[in-house]
Amino acid sequence: MMEEDILGSGFGFLIPNSSICVHPVHLWLNFHKAKPASALALSRRFLKPPDMDYATETEVAEAAKHLRSLSQGLNRVLFGQEEIIELVITGVLARGHILLEGLPGLGKTELVKGLSKLLRLENKRVQFTPDLLPGDITGNPVLQEVDGRREFVFQPGPLFANIVLADEINRASPKTQSALLEAMQERRVTVLGKTHDLPLPFFVLATQNPIELEGTYPLPEAQLDRFLFKLEITRNNVETLQRIVSHREIGTEPVVEPIMTGETLSELLSLVRRIHMPDVVANYIARLVDSTHPGQSETAALIRFGASPRAALAMASAAKARALLHERVNASFEDVKAIAPAVLRHRIVLDYNARVDGHTPNSVVATLLKQVPFQDSPTPKTLVPA
Repeated sequence: MMEEDILGSGFGFLIPNSSICVHPVHLWLNFHKAKPASALALSRRFLKPPDMDYATETEVAEAAKHLRSLSQGLNRVLFGQEEIIELVITGVLARGHILLEGLPGLGKTELVKGLSKLLRLENKRVQFTPDLLPGDITGNPVLQEVDGRREFVFQPGPLFANIVLADEINRASPKTQSALLEAMQERRVTVLGKTHDLPLPFFVLATQNPIELEGTYPLPEAQLDRFLFKLEITRNNVETLQRIVSHREIGTEPVVEPIMTGETLSELLSLVRRIHMPDVVANYIARLVDSTHPGQSETAALIRFGASPRAALAMASAAKARALLHERVNASFEDVKAIAPAVLRHRIVLDYNARVDGHTPNSVVATLLKQVPFQDSPTPKTLVPA
């Protein structure tokens, strides 16, 4: 059946020479599964608002070349962590901040440094310690002589960079941690009543150590919620360790060359916002986030506090970013399912009894993904593949 054979008719679409009238959502789902040459054109014709300039297949294909180069460069920096690298790139495309958790020596810092080199962005590193003060990261006014008189001149701190590596963020005091809140959310800092804009793009990639918790300050939920992703870096297998031993020396950094300009990165970030978010996928995100609240699903009985609307927005942005990374012009259910654990694991608070029984945020999110269907209602039998 050609595109011309389907005619718009009210809220559904009438197939000529047939009594079948179907909703455009179901048409999109079934055409998307088969992925014929005209499927994307159909989905965008039926679901695209007239005033939205969505990304074209040509633009997405061109962007994919740059993203493949970025992925290959990061894989030369961090061996054997392809999934983590994909999620880091997805987080950057979604303009989000990322929390990296893992044991010492797994390459978290090298990953961030490699990312800044490949993207040709200014980066700053802050080693968080209990005695670190808020002014140490935001900057302080310094008394200087200007035109023959003394006045306070603001000296920017390490937050004034494109990529900020907050190393061992949970070792700083809550007062210093709170200094990151405005910067992460508003992309600006306020010192002595004056607001200073941070350079754009601005990303915070923070690391924390899951061991040696004595003398640390766990991040409050308000600050955790500002991280788009929480990524857990696991240990390497034998093959990866052998590759590290063969290609790395202690004290030397991997050599990487920049692969894109700031203008190219800006175009990629803008392109992500033009990736199409179908209504059915948006509905799936809404139902998935809603299922984390007590009373909204069977598994939610294990959860004390569910995810906020910010989690839904984060999931939508990340799904569109992953779609671009995989060279597609629209976000899909698979995109949401792939990024959901990284978005939700730090945004849900488990009930005490659930923790005692051995449940973890990862296991709860995995169960929710199995329980929440892609569609809110079943596909009509007339459209189910034979």
